[in-house]
Amino acid sequence: MSVVSSQLSGVSRQEAQGKKMILKSETLAPFNFEGLSILDFTAGLNTSSSVARISVLPNTYHRQAWSKRSDKYYYVLSGQLNFILDEQENILKAGDLCIVAQGQKFSYVNRTNQPVEILLIHTPDFDINAEVFEK
Repeated sequence: MSVVSSQLSGVSRQEAQGKKMILKSETLAPFNFEGLSILDFTAGLNTSSSVARISVLPNTYHRQAWSKRSDKYYYVLSGQLNFILDEQENILKAGDLCIVAQGQKFSYVNRTNQPVEILLIHTPDFDINAEVFEK
């Protein structure tokens, strides 16, 4: 098995599919996106899906957006998150999953006094140029 860090790039899809890959969070550096701390496990890898862990601090939000390319799967690891999907607000707690279809508008906010941890999977993989951010 190979251990892959965020510095690894240019791995072809065939190489990624042909190997068992272990991606260790301690080898990755989180980045800030509008107040969200994102640990992108698959950045620089040529994989069919992408996986990231997102920390949402209290009173932090993701503005309304939608994807021209990907379906998104948000799994709440810990905490409570107010998730707005097609202008309808839902409370998600640890263990809940929200599926956002390609083209579907969404946003979310942490209205609690505790951080929220979520796992995000994009299928196909994340492409910033295919994301539309509003407001």
